Amino acid sequence: MSAYRDEDPRIHGIRTQIRVVPNFPQPGIMFQDITTLLLDPKAFKNTIDLFVERYKGKNISVVAGVEARGFIFGPPIALAIGAKFVPLRKPRKLPGEVISEKYILEYGSDCLEMHVGAIKPHERALVVDDLIATGGTLRAAMNLLERVGAEVIECACVIELPDLKGRDRLNGKPLFVLVEYH
Repeated sequence: MSAYRDEDPRIHGIRTQIRVVPNFPQPGIMFQDITTLLLDPKAFKNTIDLFVERYKGKNISVVAGVEARGFIFGPPIALAIGAKFVPLRKPRKLPGEVISEKYILEYGSDCLEMHVGAIKPHERALVVDDLIATGGTLRAAMNLLERVGAEVIECACVIELPDLKGRDRLNGKPLFVLVEYH
């Protein structure tokens, strides 16, 4: 589901603040840069507000943010809905015992890690990132959470690149996005 399809008037302001950077981080990639969105306090607030409006009252106890841009959107959402925030990090960034999940990106491979004990069985979780492309990162995040017994309620991204069919890798799990780029 996309807020854009519902034609919320705030979406236009969010969309216009996202910069497209050609050939980054490698030739052929059209990078969707949310750092320009962060420079506009109104568009940034509207982004957070749209997510909070969707998830408030849904009994979500965990917001899991994917490094690094999920760390920008996840904490304010978690605070606003009364949930804890759990960072899903790149390898060797978390002290203590972790569990890991390797995955494939559209231009390489990577791994996510999470602290053991950060999430308890049966907790209701929301996974947050800035963008879904091929879906590998979100799938890895969901795998980590489900391995410890969490119930992933939904994934939320600011941007979706639907032509890359990342939604298909979520095995039917709901995905909420604000802006689609074809």
